[in-house]
Amino acid sequence: MPADARQEQSPILQRFLARLDPPAATYRALRRLEARNERFHASAWMDAWTEFDAVHGFRYDIVSEGGSSYIRSRVFRAALDGERKLWMSHEPDRAELTTANYAFADRGLAADGAATLAVTPLRKDMLLVDGSIFVNPVDADLLRVEGRLSKTPSFWTRRVEIVRRYERVAGVRLPASIESVAHVLIAGRATFRMAYEYESVNGEHVGDPQPRAAAEGRNPSIEPPAR
Repeated sequence: MPADARQEQSPILQRFLARLDPPAATYRALRRLEARNERFHASAWMDAWTEFDAVHGFRYDIVSEGGSSYIRSRVFRAALDGERKLWMSHEPDRAELTTANYAFADRGLAADGAATLAVTPLRKDMLLVDGSIFVNPVDADLLRVEGRLSKTPSFWTRRVEIVRRYERVAGVRLPASIESVAHVLIAGRATFRMAYEYESVNGEHVGDPQPRAAAEGRNPSIEPPAR
């Protein structure tokens, strides 16, 4: 980056870009996925164990699910398979909040006291968000990302609005939840949420999440994927 551009950066932006936050080397987490299409009154849920390490990459195991088989197959499994392919192709850097992917601008403090930085993608990419990030004003730690995907997944999807929240677990910054609202031709408004509950991070035990079916003491409702 040119020296004059660096000098124009605000202190909070400088601190955010200077942070060194290595990702978790290993983790195991229970993910809770939920989605609903309002026009067709269709909904579904799924609980899946997800794991990551440098040797085996990302993998998942569905332990309980229910509701629309179409949503479970075309939304939930597609999201998990897409994440696995992303790691297999060694492309997570495409989504990083860096000057290689975004232009940044300081927007002051939000109503909740978080420092706000506008982010503008430098290219059209489904992994990049056109909107804002919110960071702790003291240490510039990332709290959440809000905005619209810079590239929609398909012709049928007019826009996708997204909110990603983060938290510190065992000293590592990790996703806490992802929420999105997609506006789709014919199908209308569709909502999606994926929440993370961590069992271990970098070999340290941090929690004991339980799948919903197991916690409620009943058998999961599982249908074959829609074809």
